[in-house]
Amino acid sequence: MKKRTIRAVCAATALTALASGPFTTAAAEEVRVPVMSQAERSAQEDLPRTGMSESSVRNGWGSPMETRGPVGDPPIAQWHYEDFVVYFEDDRVIHAVLKPER
Repeated sequence: MKKRTIRAVCAATALTALASGPFTTAAAEEVRVPVMSQAERSAQEDLPRTGMSESSVRNGWGSPMETRGPVGDPPIAQWHYEDFVVYFEDDRVIHAVLKPER
């Protein structure tokens, strides 16, 4: 009889602790970009595409105004043009972004 009582008390204590314990909630940050600062789709279409070679970018858009890198492993380089920046891994485009208008 004593073992049953101890088990019942332990079970009741555990259930009470679980029911009244702290609950965690997930939170997410919302990023808002003002409508007037979003890039035009047509401007984004005129950028070098992922996978293009350095020579293809140079043939299509000319020589960059400035180059930075390569830095890191894998080596990442940046080519800065008047309106956009092209990021290369080795000799291939991984990303191209418009510069913000100032």
